[in-house]
Amino acid sequence: MSSEIYGFIGLGLIGGSIARAIKRVSPESKIIAYTPHKETVDTAYEQGIIDSPQYEIGSAFSDCDYIFLCAPVEVNNSNLSLLLPYLSKKTTITDIGSVKNSIHSKVKELGLEDQFIGGHPMAGTERIGFNNSKASLLENAYYILTRTEATDEDRLVRYRDLVKSIGAIPLIVPYLQHDYITAAISHVPHVISASLVNLVKDNDSEDQLMKTIAAGGFKDITRISSSSPVMWRQICMTNTDNISDLLTKYIDSLYDIKLAIDNHEADTIEKFFDSARTYRESFIESSSGPIQKVYDLHVEIDDQPGRLAAVATLLSENSINIKNIGIVHNREYERGTLHIELHDQKGLDEARAVLTKEGYSL
Repeated sequence: MSSEIYGFIGLGLIGGSIARAIKRVSPESKIIAYTPHKETVDTAYEQGIIDSPQYEIGSAFSDCDYIFLCAPVEVNNSNLSLLLPYLSKKTTITDIGSVKNSIHSKVKELGLEDQFIGGHPMAGTERIGFNNSKASLLENAYYILTRTEATDEDRLVRYRDLVKSIGAIPLIVPYLQHDYITAAISHVPHVISASLVNLVKDNDSEDQLMKTIAAGGFKDITRISSSSPVMWRQICMTNTDNISDLLTKYIDSLYDIKLAIDNHEADTIEKFFDSARTYRESFIESSSGPIQKVYDLHVEIDDQPGRLAAVATLLSENSINIKNIGIVHNREYERGTLHIELHDQKGLDEARAVLTKEGYSL
């Protein structure tokens, strides 16, 4: 890996995070990058993330061992065509798009099936752009790989090993199945999130009281609505059939629960929520994957200087190792809420006992 050359076409949140992760684990590797925004590649060069900023797609990419297509879904297809005259047969071409059918069709059209392996890091934040990228973004995240009918097995193994080396979890999935899965767990939830925000916007009073008191729960489930509207327009335009199919099923399920509420069917309503709760809680009982069981608790504290430090000190004095600690900002309480994450069940039990003994409300 140390002597390999990596090319990036686009260098936003995900592309930038991959480049940072590669540079972290292999400082001697060479990374070249092009983006239409000159200031982005210049910034990446100044930070030492890339070794050669490019201001056009050209022959500089001919020596690359890997080329990552990191532009929006539709733009990746155009960029691949621009790259074609400069591609070496040794180069593994990949992308980071959350829709695969379109890029796989383009790869087949250009005769590049033996060189292409689709990639989709299942990571991200509501913030976008290179300035928000970080190497740790990919750690313990599933990184979906989609092969073609002509994908070379050795090439696939090398790419899988690269994904592992930067801390992600590679998972090989047929590309059509990938698009249906991501429609269910990512694309439709983004549509729903945006629709909930618009529901409040369209039904709020003139004094915007709904917006004023929207707190923890609402903000949590609509956080992803801060993502790029341009990106989501393109995703909806390229994964249309899957999103539409699943939205139809979702609308049907909403209508069913609406009827149950209208008719005061208490048992149906309770089963609806219980089924969701049970299935959601099963996510963190899995022994593998990025969604691990979390050992955490919430502590009510007064909003006064030193209160957080007092809790941390108390746990430290009792030899309880804290994994993570922070203030919950989106809350529906008058008092401050401190979120503490421990490493295991033993630490959680000990922390709960110590804090309860000292009179803290958990």
